[in-house]
Amino acid sequence: LQKGSSQVAPVHIVNDESADKTNLGFIHAFVAAISVIIVSELGDKTFFIAAIMAMRYNRLTVLAGAMLALGLMTCLSVLFGYATTVIPRVYTYYVSTALFAIFGVRMLREGLKMSPDEGQEELEEVQAEIKKKDEELQRTKLLNGPGDVEAGPGTTIPQKKWLHFISPIFVQAFTLTFLAEWGDRSQLTTIVLAAREDPYGVAVGGTVGHCLCTGLAVIGGRMIAQKISVRTVTIIGGIVFLAFAFSALFISPDSGF
Repeated sequence: LQKGSSQVAPVHIVNDESADKTNLGFIHAFVAAISVIIVSELGDKTFFIAAIMAMRYNRLTVLAGAMLALGLMTCLSVLFGYATTVIPRVYTYYVSTALFAIFGVRMLREGLKMSPDEGQEELEEVQAEIKKKDEELQRTKLLNGPGDVEAGPGTTIPQKKWLHFISPIFVQAFTLTFLAEWGDRSQLTTIVLAAREDPYGVAVGGTVGHCLCTGLAVIGGRMIAQKISVRTVTIIGGIVFLAFAFSALFISPDSGF
C-alpha cells in the first residue's frame, strides 16, 4: 500500500506543474502580444483608417468591418507562426529574439529621426485613399442604377437583399484594414510571437490589443488621431521590442509552454 501511494503522488505533482507552466505560458504570451500590438498599432495606418471612416459612417459598421479583418489577420499570423514550431524550439526562440532586436533598433532609429508631426502625412494619405474609395463606390452605384432598371425587378430584389445584409461600408472597412495590415509590422511580430510563445495566448492577446486600438480610433476619431504622437509611440515601441529581445538572456528557450 505504501508503494502504491508513493507511485500515485508524483503523478499529481507533474500534472499540477504542467498546468501551472501552461497557464504561465498563456499569460506571458497574452501580455507580450497585447503590449506589442498596442505599440505597433497606435498611430498606424489601420488606426487612421478606423478613425477617419468612423467620422464619416456608422461607427459600429466600421468597427465590425475593421475588427473582422484584424481578427482574421491575427489568426492567420498565429497559424503561420505556429507552423514554424516543427523546427526545434531552440532555433525559433533565438531567431525570433534576433528579429525582435532588429525591429526594436529600427523602430528606435525611425522614432528618433521622425518630426513631431510625422503622423499628419500618413493621416492625409489615408484620407486620400478613403476619398478615392468613396468616389469608386459612388461611380459603381451610378453605373449599377440604370442597369438594374433595364434588367427588371427580377434582378433588383436580390441586389437589395445582398446590400441589406452586407453594407458597402462594412466591406470597405474590412478591405482597407486587411490590405493595410498585410505585411505590416504588427503582422510580422504576431508571427514571430506565435513561433516562440503559447499560440492561444498570442491569438487572444493580439485580438484584444487590436480591439483596444481600433475601439479607441472609432470612439475618439480624428481628435485622438491628431493628438497621438507617432514619434513617441514609435520610440516606446522600439524600447518594448528591445525589452523582449533582452529578456531572452534570462529566460530559457524551453520555458513558457
